[in-house]
Amino acid sequence: MLKPALSTIDPPLTTRHSPGTSIQLASTAEDHHIARMAAVALGLTVLESAIPSPLPGVKPGLANIVTLIVLARYGWRAAAWVTLLRVVAGSLLFGNFLAPGFFLSLSGALLSLAVLAAAQYLPSRWFGPVSHSIYAAFAHIAGQMAVVYVWLIPHAGIAWLIPVFAAAALVFGAVNGIIAARFIRDAAGRSHAGPGSQG
Repeated sequence: MLKPALSTIDPPLTTRHSPGTSIQLASTAEDHHIARMAAVALGLTVLESAIPSPLPGVKPGLANIVTLIVLARYGWRAAAWVTLLRVVAGSLLFGNFLAPGFFLSLSGALLSLAVLAAAQYLPSRWFGPVSHSIYAAFAHIAGQMAVVYVWLIPHAGIAWLIPVFAAAALVFGAVNGIIAARFIRDAAGRSHAGPGSQG
């Protein structure tokens, strides 16, 4: 028995589910940018996991470079999506979803995003990717330390670790910010040069 032919032209921005057909979700160029940047951030997270750490919890935070670039080019909303997708996908990849490590990473990411949401309104003449990166790094450490104290190790002795984590946040935040600023500057230069420019 012949089935009636399905129309090959779908209405824009709709999702259909009929027997014998697949679900089609409309996507935008922004969705594609977010997916690509989240994949890059996840790749940097995987790379970072292979780097030996002198102290548990001290990581360079390479994925934050991607967050800073997305923040500068596409805005805070896109940066938040990239960060949250990276945290969730990374936890699923490493098998620690809903484990303490996941909540530590999530708390740091959420507080960093909150700080970046406020920092983007600072005068760009004096504040940029480097300062934003340092603020976000300190916020990330603060979020994680709060979860550790409230949930995992409610002991005042963890305060002795604050100077170590603060120094790491300052160093890695500055380095990541410098790298992100370089990428942002190079991308701006290419866009101003135009596709037909030489040299």
